[in-house]
Amino acid sequence: MFKKPTLIAAALVGLFSVPAALAKITPEQAARLGQDLTPIGAEKAGNADGSIPSWEGGITKPVAGFQPGMHHPDPYPDDKVLFTIDKSNLDKYKQFLSPGQIAMFNTYPDTFKMNIYQTRRSAAYPQFVYDATKKYATTAELIEGGNGIKNTAIGIPFPVPETGLEVIWNHLLRYRGLSIARFGGQAMPTESGDYKIIGFDEQLLVKYSDPAATPEELQQSNILFKFKQAVTEPARLAGTALLVHETMDQVLTPRQAWTYNTGQRRVLRAPNVAYDAPGTASDSLRTTDDFDMFNGSPDRYTWTLKGKQELYIPYNSYKLHSDKLKYDDIIKAGHINPEHVRYEKHRVWVVEANLKEGTRHIYKKRVFFIDEDSWQIHVADLYDNRDQMYRVAMAHGLNYYDVPTHWSTLDVYYDLNSRRYLAIGLDNEEKMYDFSQSFQDNEFTPNALRREGTR
Repeated sequence: MFKKPTLIAAALVGLFSVPAALAKITPEQAARLGQDLTPIGAEKAGNADGSIPSWEGGITKPVAGFQPGMHHPDPYPDDKVLFTIDKSNLDKYKQFLSPGQIAMFNTYPDTFKMNIYQTRRSAAYPQFVYDATKKYATTAELIEGGNGIKNTAIGIPFPVPETGLEVIWNHLLRYRGLSIARFGGQAMPTESGDYKIIGFDEQLLVKYSDPAATPEELQQSNILFKFKQAVTEPARLAGTALLVHETMDQVLTPRQAWTYNTGQRRVLRAPNVAYDAPGTASDSLRTTDDFDMFNGSPDRYTWTLKGKQELYIPYNSYKLHSDKLKYDDIIKAGHINPEHVRYEKHRVWVVEANLKEGTRHIYKKRVFFIDEDSWQIHVADLYDNRDQMYRVAMAHGLNYYDVPTHWSTLDVYYDLNSRRYLAIGLDNEEKMYDFSQSFQDNEFTPNALRREGTR
């Protein structure tokens, strides 16, 4: 799989087994941020053949014509498909594909394809995120086997990672805004392509990313973010709600979660909202810790940093994000409509997670492919207990340039056994995410969940 490792990957080979407690980087390494590395740790230079360009800062302001509340216009409307990968020419491009992506071609040989576009390194974050990344780069560290983090705030904690766990924490703590309202839903089509929409309203308050946050305050409150999700449709599920408080030190206090059940009209603690418990109304097509490609405690796996490789990943997915599309244009039998999907070649970190002996999870092994420019997991290959490819997940990312942040517009989880999939984040027929909210802590309490559920 790693036929063309980069020079950084080769240099890291001797570092992968460094204990977490010793994983602080040196001032000399931190000084590279903004020099040969981007402010959050990617290689600034392009690759040898020029198919990946240098990073020039990404998109840092809205494109012409954008107004708040709009679905984001494509900043690259004139880009054309360079070539298309399908089953007939798959062998030519296998070195730039994950095993899970290859499995998609084999599962759907007549319909699955990948349209490859020019690589645009559009990812960008606010300057205060860059400043905090450099400020805390030499102090950030993992705690007790990697099940928590300390001595950092706001930025990417490990811009020069030395372990797989550090890369995963970079994904968990990447900047996605401060106070966000999201509207949309998910679809779980049958094998023939029939589907119904499950609607969601979501609210996210990210304490870790507050520009005023300090490591000391975060450690005292022990809260990274607060998340609330309410089902809006269909009628039989409407009003069902979930509240999550994600902790910074998961050894001291594990994730706290509550649910509101419309039938019982009660708020209940939900300690099982974690690991491989089925995701909300997902027809068991994703696990709880599949949400956002991976979330929650990493304690059931042993994490190995395999290095870097060049991979075709969904990127600059403005066409798929467009409000000119209807859900019927996207949701098709077997997989989403490939005509609306843009793939580009990017460098990704590769992290392998293997289930620890004595623990349980429906995924025995997970391999994550994480974009170096954003720390967003873009592809995940998920293996069952027979060591067979079980599911393939892909996050279709773009730069929400009004923030700016690189985040996915749609996450899709393909179950190769049932030949079904879950598409979560559908918003083409909904109003756009609102990054300008000013949520308060008292809106993320069990009492607030109860009040909203009984309206």
